[in-house]
Amino acid sequence: MSSVLEIAEHFQFAGAPVSYEACHVGHINNTFFVTCLGDTVRRYTLQRINTDVFTKPIEVMENMVGVCEFLKKKIAAEGGDTERETLTLIPARDGKMYFRTEDGSFWRSYATIENVVSYSLSESPEMFRSAACAFGRFFNRLADYPADQLHVTIPDFHNTVWRMENLKRAVAEDRVSRAAGVREEIDFALAHEGICSALMDGIRDGRFRLGVTHNDTKLNNVLFDKDSGRGLCVIDLDTVMPGSLLFDFGDAIRFGASSALEDETDLDRVYVVPEMYEAYVDGFLSEVRSSLKEEEIRAFPLAATVITFEIGIRFLTDYLNGDVYFHTDYPTHNLVRARNQFKLVADGERKRDILTAITEKYI
Repeated sequence: MSSVLEIAEHFQFAGAPVSYEACHVGHINNTFFVTCLGDTVRRYTLQRINTDVFTKPIEVMENMVGVCEFLKKKIAAEGGDTERETLTLIPARDGKMYFRTEDGSFWRSYATIENVVSYSLSESPEMFRSAACAFGRFFNRLADYPADQLHVTIPDFHNTVWRMENLKRAVAEDRVSRAAGVREEIDFALAHEGICSALMDGIRDGRFRLGVTHNDTKLNNVLFDKDSGRGLCVIDLDTVMPGSLLFDFGDAIRFGASSALEDETDLDRVYVVPEMYEAYVDGFLSEVRSSLKEEEIRAFPLAATVITFEIGIRFLTDYLNGDVYFHTDYPTHNLVRARNQFKLVADGERKRDILTAITEKYI
């Protein structure tokens, strides 16, 4: 395999690639920050697309190009900063928006946005509200994007019923003989099977509408301006697909309204923080209220539970299958993540009346 700097040579960077550093945030792709020296010093983000997850990387890039170009036009019309409020993709030297190596790996690049910071845990309700506003602006700007033109980069991504079937299959196959040690987690998942169809049923019967969704609305997928603290740019656009905004709301809450990181091992430290939930509802609705029906807003607490549960069963499934999807740092990493998410589900259920009352304040 070629080195990172050799890969970088194939992109239309301003200056020669001279050094790089690895980014260790994220479960899926391999990311590097490349420094180039020319008339000035510039940095670019270089990523190897995980083709085990994204089996059609060209379609992923077609989605990204279309969305980023659309966003740039919207941002320019608003008088915003098109270089900082969305990604600027850098083409390869052959003009394509990706580079494919001889061994078949796919790489892409975009200009690194400077003077920004990302967070893995909400430090305050104000921070989380700012992230909610950033995601809300992202959705508003894409409200009239033709969602039917987007490729589905991962089929059934938020089909929780299908995710449950995958878990059952993993339990039955027990490929790496781990099922016996996680009966409590398996039983928890099976006991909650009834909630799996809640969001998909709402889409099928028309109660919840489809549009452009991000599908990975973790806090660390928002870049914050270091000077103002404002949520500036939404990144990690691999999973931009047609979907329900409830998917994205639920994913944001399960990550940002948690008291701890998703790989916290001490479950006593893992619980839902209502103040964070309210901050996100407030910021999100300040941007997207006109795009949502009242019934969709009332479904916010349910969406948080369903998507948190879905991520939990995905972690558990991957653990049972031998850790073939998510990056892990140690043998029980995915099990720790699954337990963490299930604790949030249980705590969210205990606090359902509190979260419902908060939601009603904004209807």
